[in-house]
Amino acid sequence: MTPLNLPAIEPNLRKEEGRVWIFDVVRKKYVVLTPEEWVRQHFLQHLIQNLKYPKSLFRIESSLTYNKVQKRSDILVHDRLGKPWMLIECKSSSIKLTQKAFNQIAVYNMTVGATYLAVTNGMIHYCWKAPKPGEEPVFLDSFPTFQ
Repeated sequence: MTPLNLPAIEPNLRKEEGRVWIFDVVRKKYVVLTPEEWVRQHFLQHLIQNLKYPKSLFRIESSLTYNKVQKRSDILVHDRLGKPWMLIECKSSSIKLTQKAFNQIAVYNMTVGATYLAVTNGMIHYCWKAPKPGEEPVFLDSFPTFQ
């Protein structure tokens, strides 16, 4: 897999059924290792190990409904009261982050209502405070400290 612009991790990998699987510490199970999953696992480890976000407050690939269509968010971090705090969209490192990714997470957040939004492809990472209606997004220089 491609080296990313994130701290290195020591993934727990296994090969089975001709595919490589990676252990997800949040879901507590092995999942198929795709390029997007590689980014998600690195980003999860960064948030948990380096930024000290509590592992117990993460939800991975949570279901959400928008316009009667079922969708899945990549990473959702709740605050200590259980409210959505940060919604994160992960893309493969080979995917250029375009307006499409920003629109996707903005649409998801209409249902979720997280305070912060983030988009990453493992190489470039954006985080911003979710704007209220009529406001412009305020991009952050770094990821917020978890309270």
